[in-house]
Amino acid sequence: MAASMELSCWGGDWGLPSLHPESLTVMAYARFSGAPLTVNTINNSWRAPKGDLPVLVSEDIIISQPAKILNFLRKQKYNADYDLSAKQGADTLAYIALLEEKLLPGLLHTFWIEAENYCSVTKPWFASKIAFPLSLYLPGKMSREALNRILLTKGGPPLYSLTEVEAQQIYRDAKECLNLLSKRLGTSQFFFGDTPTTLDAFVFGFLAPIYKVCFPRVQLQEHLKQLPNLCRFCDDILTCYFRLTVSGHSPAGQDTADANLQKLTQLVNKESNLIEKMDDNLRKSPQHPPRKLTTLKLAAGGEESSPMSRLSP
Repeated sequence: MAASMELSCWGGDWGLPSLHPESLTVMAYARFSGAPLTVNTINNSWRAPKGDLPVLVSEDIIISQPAKILNFLRKQKYNADYDLSAKQGADTLAYIALLEEKLLPGLLHTFWIEAENYCSVTKPWFASKIAFPLSLYLPGKMSREALNRILLTKGGPPLYSLTEVEAQQIYRDAKECLNLLSKRLGTSQFFFGDTPTTLDAFVFGFLAPIYKVCFPRVQLQEHLKQLPNLCRFCDDILTCYFRLTVSGHSPAGQDTADANLQKLTQLVNKESNLIEKMDDNLRKSPQHPPRKLTTLKLAAGGEESSPMSRLSP
């Protein structure tokens, strides 16, 4: 019996299962791969086993950081990238690096540095989810951490402020990244065809908060809404993999049913891929003319029964 897995992450609002990009990434990947995670919303990173979110706990194993969590899920045979080629795997790493270098600073600036957004939306929302007296301290700490992450991405020293020129460059880079993502997605449902992968989980985790949260200053959101294929991408994932109601909560019992359905879908896809590969091998093998079997008799229904009526992976 597989060990139970529990994911602790920040909660959601505005129709999102989580407002936290990294939590969203892991939650989406788990849905894509069919991993049976129990999701716990704790809304307080200091209560997490490693002091950060998201955190995955499986028996005595505690894992933080999305990349490490996704690697652990792959080792447990929950692999959303099962059908990717080596080139597609390399493309995935390249696009994730692009997201972290170009889009993430704009996302962090929108949430944590833009003064009007931070004071009217971000700080009140997180403070309302955190118990007093930490609610007075943690939002400011998270804002400083966001600034440090932006400065490190730009190659600057931590704990310094950003000039207006630097802020505008951050948004220009983020908009350019959105344009590249839109061009790469095109008219496809997902970035590598009809099945979501790791790249789709990361893109969804970065885009969905920009797309859904209602801010007074919406530079990135306005630009994103001019790219309808990326908006449709976010809406499709929310509808198909999270099935959120207007209030942002899943219907009762729906999470378990969805997880079972996704796991079954994953197994069926793997079986179909194996059958296709076997068919390709058969077509490539040397062919011999069929031998005429004069003593062969058909079954009563007029068809020969096959000993390989079903292939299993």
